[in-house]
Amino acid sequence: MGKVLAVCISEKKGTRKTVVPEIAVRVGYGIDGDAHAGSWHRQISLLAQESVDTMRADGLELDAGIFAENIRTEGVDWKRLPVGTVFSIGKTVLELTQIGKECHNDCEIKRLTGRCVMPTEGVFAVVRRGGVIRPGDGITCLEETK
Repeated sequence: MGKVLAVCISEKKGTRKTVVPEIAVRVGYGIDGDAHAGSWHRQISLLAQESVDTMRADGLELDAGIFAENIRTEGVDWKRLPVGTVFSIGKTVLELTQIGKECHNDCEIKRLTGRCVMPTEGVFAVVRRGGVIRPGDGITCLEETK
């Protein structure tokens, strides 16, 4: 299905995330060390590189984490998968819980370009089986809710 290009965390909400070598994810919690971890439906955010590439025409440097995504991926069209889809990344298992979200306070990207892909193409997930996620890990759809 796809692969992980980068993993990112931030200690404070509302800030861009920093690329790290790996992230540890826990069931019912999310990512260790990330501000969005907790017992809720948006434990982990994912964004496809293909979505980011649509914004590169605006001449911006769009490094991993700039959209506050935890996981930058390649080869997965997240916005086309239904909520409830279960997928593996490496040995972990995640479940898609939300597609898109409202941009908080018109984010920096939206102010610069007039648009942002996270509200329509970013997705959120919860952890169903914990473990470690690293760049290069494969992503496989396990179960798609119809």
